Amino acid sequence: MAAVSMDGAALCNNLALRKAARYLGAAYDKALAPIGLRGTQFSILQNLSAYGETTITALAEVIAMDRTTMASNLKPLAREGLVTIEPSAVDRRARVVTLTPEGLSRVHEALPLWRAVQARFEEVFGDADAARLRASLGAVLETGFEPWAE
Repeated sequence: MAAVSMDGAALCNNLALRKAARYLGAAYDKALAPIGLRGTQFSILQNLSAYGETTITALAEVIAMDRTTMASNLKPLAREGLVTIEPSAVDRRARVVTLTPEGLSRVHEALPLWRAVQARFEEVFGDADAARLRASLGAVLETGFEPWAE
């Protein structure tokens, strides 16, 4: 069996994106570790803080995550009392996620840590480049792929 050329790996958008995501994600995880949160958990809590109660499906869409993974990510937050997950009064099949007062307190506690790592990245990477990076990554979500469509 022939070896795969390194050129293919060097040109792989998926690999480049995942490497950068793991690298930057680890920086945010490390910054948030003192208060017992990971970057993904902070993003979930921050979105709930901004948008209020929502369904698991809607929250997954906002964060660009499949519903099953979102449900798994919510379990430890619910165990810690940072969110509640209840059946929807409108649609019994849907589950509604709500930020608790403890969850809101954790968001407020996390914000200075998040801001510090955010500022450090932008200082090193450059404010304008960071803004372009966010815009480019946002554009990726508009490319027409439907990774979680059934």
